[in-house]
Amino acid sequence: MARRRSAGAAVLALLAAAAAAGGLVRVEHPAKSDGSLSLLVVGDWGRKGMYNQSRVAEQMGKVGEKLSIDFVISTGDNFYENGLTGVDDQAFEESFTDIYTATSLQKPWYLVLGNHDYRGDAVAQLSPVLRRIDERFICMRSFIVNAEIVDFFFIDTTPFQLKYWNHPDDARYDWREVTPRQTYIANLLKDMDEAMKKSTAKWKIAIGHHTIRSVSDHGDTKELLQLLLPVLKVNGVDFYVNGHDHCLEHISSRDSPIQYFTSGGGSKAWRGAFQPNDDELQFFYDGQGFMSLQLNQDQADFVFYDVSGNVLYQWSRIKPSHLQPFTYITDE
Repeated sequence: MARRRSAGAAVLALLAAAAAAGGLVRVEHPAKSDGSLSLLVVGDWGRKGMYNQSRVAEQMGKVGEKLSIDFVISTGDNFYENGLTGVDDQAFEESFTDIYTATSLQKPWYLVLGNHDYRGDAVAQLSPVLRRIDERFICMRSFIVNAEIVDFFFIDTTPFQLKYWNHPDDARYDWREVTPRQTYIANLLKDMDEAMKKSTAKWKIAIGHHTIRSVSDHGDTKELLQLLLPVLKVNGVDFYVNGHDHCLEHISSRDSPIQYFTSGGGSKAWRGAFQPNDDELQFFYDGQGFMSLQLNQDQADFVFYDVSGNVLYQWSRIKPSHLQPFTYITDE
């Protein structure tokens, strides 16, 4: 079995130490020497290169080189249709290692699980065995990545959705280490609330697989609106970034400063799926692509790209002092 080494050795050492400490794992990932950070976000991708996954990966490599990215975030559904069968499933290399081969993408990948990942051996994706095959792959249920100016809160959203428990249809979900559901969710929300309250980072960004707000096929997720969103609001989270809907979109909340970004265009897209919601839609693209994010102490810059690497949409937030209003810059 081929082994891929990356720049993640130091991160993995910190990961092991954090895991031994118990509670939510906190990974320390240093920012650049000037204090800035650059990264890519892609979701819903693992199809062995099909449905333009390879083309998206190629463009990610080009943008990653241009921006000198520090790492990649995956918003879940890492392997279709039914996750991995185990740690020896060749789909891991066929959909990940053999696809994201660009030099710029040989950085740590921080991943959450999606609902399709739960349909297989979900525990396999969390296993250190996969990191010995390709040490870029850092997947946990819920964890924190601190990059000095920003805390990323990775949240396991699949267990929130009741339909996966009560009406799974023909799918089988791997609920090991998750049951009982109510206890798992209560503990997760408590841990996230405490971690967000302790955060002193300039920016707070939550990452999950499922949408909170979306105008595409899945639409809003009721359970996340009821249970997770209040935690994000009370703790001043700036952005919620997700996949699940196979599109690219940006939605602004009408009752809080939170901005919602969907980056779920890593392979198969859903053309023509559209259902408006109550929040303010800033951008929607029902095709394949990915997102970049550049951060410094004062500004966050989001860019969406299509499968050919064309810039589709740009949006920026200037971080104010406590006496100044937010400033938004949009360029389509």
